[in-house]
Amino acid sequence: MKTNASWTDAVIDSFEDLTPTVREFRLRPAGGQGVPRHEPGSHLQVQLLVGGRPQQRSYSLVGEPDGQSWRIAVKRLDDGRGGSRAMWQLAAGDRLQLSGPHNHFPLDLNAPAYLLVAGGIGITPLLGMAQSLAGRCAPSGRPLRMLYGVRSEAELAYGQALQACLGPRLHAAVDARIDFAAEIAALPAGAQMYVCGPVPMLDAARHAWEASGRPATDLRYETFGNSGRFAPQAFRVRIPRHALDITVPADCSLLDALELAGVEAVSDCKRGECGLCTLDVLALDGEIDHRDVFLSEHEKQGNTRLCACVSRVVGSVTLDSSYRPDL
Repeated sequence: MKTNASWTDAVIDSFEDLTPTVREFRLRPAGGQGVPRHEPGSHLQVQLLVGGRPQQRSYSLVGEPDGQSWRIAVKRLDDGRGGSRAMWQLAAGDRLQLSGPHNHFPLDLNAPAYLLVAGGIGITPLLGMAQSLAGRCAPSGRPLRMLYGVRSEAELAYGQALQACLGPRLHAAVDARIDFAAEIAALPAGAQMYVCGPVPMLDAARHAWEASGRPATDLRYETFGNSGRFAPQAFRVRIPRHALDITVPADCSLLDALELAGVEAVSDCKRGECGLCTLDVLALDGEIDHRDVFLSEHEKQGNTRLCACVSRVVGSVTLDSSYRPDL
């Protein structure tokens, strides 16, 4: 069971390969009308056919709005759940349905200083933030810096656009680990850090921020929930309440597999952030690959709950759904 969303028909206006694995799509409403403005950090929900099954994916809106089209960028993940491959198979003129824009990653324009940190495709929501802040921070003298971590220079999507608006305030960490403790220590009091990237990067940022003693509310982050400690593989799920025993394929999320089996699960973000899809773990034979940023480290170590939208299992697991029969 998903949260309410209104869907609109859209068409792919054009696309461009930014790196060997990142493709940008320009989308516009099929009716030809203009698109509403969006704030930095906003995203769209996209309906796709993945393996013949209708699924939803969430993509950050890239850059500043132009009133004519939306821009999203999709990183092709050959070992992912199939959404990126489905997007890459689309061509200019193809139609799809969109919902949004929505914003769970808003930018506060009133902070005294900013550190933006992107990991790989996590650059997508942060490009608009950098562009929005670049013109505001310079006249007021507020510090602004961006760290952009990638595995190779070839994967520096939007590098030229970032260099144009940030100049020396942009630092590319190519195949290098970011020293979050040092970066946070250099920030003035009240500074905010915005992070988007894979779960290991977010975990490192959160641990360093907590250790610094800075207010938790000054750290803002978003994840794309597709990175874990183990490569995706099929696993077995039992739900006694439904007398259900299924196998979740490697290219399908637990949440989607449950819904296909007729089990209603509450969900919203589908990125491991909101926690609405969390299920209780009754038994575990193997290991949970927690890929969310909702559960605490203590909860993850206890393996008593998991977020069905992004987390996976190596082995088998017995779960309790939120379903209760009407009294």
